[in-house]
Amino acid sequence: MYSETTDGIEILVEPHYLDDQSEPEAHRYVWAYTVVIANGSTHTVQLETRYWHITNALGHVEEVEGPGVVGENPVLTPGDSYQYTSGCPLNTPSGTMVGHYVMRRDDGTRLQVRIPAFSLDIPDTARTLN
Repeated sequence: MYSETTDGIEILVEPHYLDDQSEPEAHRYVWAYTVVIANGSTHTVQLETRYWHITNALGHVEEVEGPGVVGENPVLTPGDSYQYTSGCPLNTPSGTMVGHYVMRRDDGTRLQVRIPAFSLDIPDTARTLN
């Protein structure tokens, strides 16, 4: 489990390799990652956008950004948490992801909440520094 906290908003990420959706002979490796967003701040916040910086084992970078997560823009009052699962395909057997969410507080201010860097590795294989 990977975690990062920005101004009371904690992001927890747990990646899982999806063997049944991967095809190594075709250079297709797929991971799911589950994210928990926990609001430990004193403000109600709404997730507006996401940004991902994805790097494969060869150093190729892909950037992904857009509104919400999995089609939602969750609102979290103080003490609330929100969980979702999404996925990431790569053409190499390992990689890394890092990013941020932009959230709007109930007072209208925006906050960039860091998503911790996490590693995408096939279980029971030697880890590669990406």
